[in-house]
Amino acid sequence: MSNYGASDILIRRLADIRSMGLERRLVPIKSFEGTWVMVEGRRLLLMAGNDYLGLTGHPRLKEAALRAVEAFGTGTGSSRLICGTHCIHSIIEEEIARFARSEAALFFNTGYMANLGAVTGLARPGDYIVSDEFNHASIIDACRLSRAAVKVYPHRDAEAALDLLSKAPRDCLKLLVTEGVFSMDGDEAPLPDLLEAARIHKAILMVDDAHAVGVRGPGGRGTWEEMGLSPCPELVLIGTFSKALGGTGGFVAACSEVINSLVNNARPFIYTTAPPPSQIAAARESLRVIGEEPERRERLEALCGHFRERLMEEGFETTSASGPIIPILIGDAGDALAMAAALLENGVLAPAVRPPTVPKGSSRLRLTVTASHRIEELDQAVEALCLAREAMECQRHQAYL
Repeated sequence: MSNYGASDILIRRLADIRSMGLERRLVPIKSFEGTWVMVEGRRLLLMAGNDYLGLTGHPRLKEAALRAVEAFGTGTGSSRLICGTHCIHSIIEEEIARFARSEAALFFNTGYMANLGAVTGLARPGDYIVSDEFNHASIIDACRLSRAAVKVYPHRDAEAALDLLSKAPRDCLKLLVTEGVFSMDGDEAPLPDLLEAARIHKAILMVDDAHAVGVRGPGGRGTWEEMGLSPCPELVLIGTFSKALGGTGGFVAACSEVINSLVNNARPFIYTTAPPPSQIAAARESLRVIGEEPERRERLEALCGHFRERLMEEGFETTSASGPIIPILIGDAGDALAMAAALLENGVLAPAVRPPTVPKGSSRLRLTVTASHRIEELDQAVEALCLAREAMECQRHQAYL
């Protein structure tokens, strides 16, 4: 019989994580000043957040949240299906539906819960899910929890997805699930081809557009708008207010049958206390702001182009061709940690992204640009990257000697 207790086992497991360079720790941020943060007494340029349009500090969002606290208080005290649905919840769902040009919408407390609720609220044992291999952890977890049959296709391979759909059992519900813009690589799914595959096999195409809502498309509606698609019964859109829209919460926009199914079956919706009205009020205001201030998207696009151009000039390669997610592949987790540490020494906060968030051997720096950045700040980040690369090369040379 083993003499190890629970604490001993956990200590050993943590030691294993540490030895592989995969240990994580929380680093509290003391204050925000636009694109600058105070961390452990140091003022650092933030190049890792998802506030793509710079809305988290927008005065209209803050004022809307404060007015809602005054009017409704700080919480709801119940789940939506008991007595937690306030009028403001119903109003924002109508506004989300109009924004997404869908029949109906449902608000979730977080984007993670939106994915979890959408997949598990529709698929069940005996159903069939086809999922991109690079999908977000929330989608992976949702597929597992649904207990449906899950088939994974190579990244962005619409033909492989079509082939897998052709092998689904008859008379089951079929889901084809993808991100619109992939969170770690910044590339886009081939939505027109995936939608065609879904139509051929009478499946639902579920698109997690968390990193595209507010950013992509003429109206900021996401990748489907950017690619010229129209909402249809086969298309389920998932988005979040916690990135470009500057708040918190997620949503599902779809035909009424899908939304009614989620109200009745999505456990992350049914068994969670309703989000506070202040969160909803800020989310409502963000939808207005992105409609009234398209120059934020234009500025973001110009800044992203400048940053990519400067990176290319200095010999850095990235996996994404456009948009605010700009990954620089390092490979080894230890090297990625060293690069991030060297960046920190040069005044830039961009933590390393390592397994299991990304596949083994593809650790990286995931840099992001926001509309709040200035040209000189992006140039400073490039200079810091060059210095970090030089430090890494010196370390390798010394180790070789």
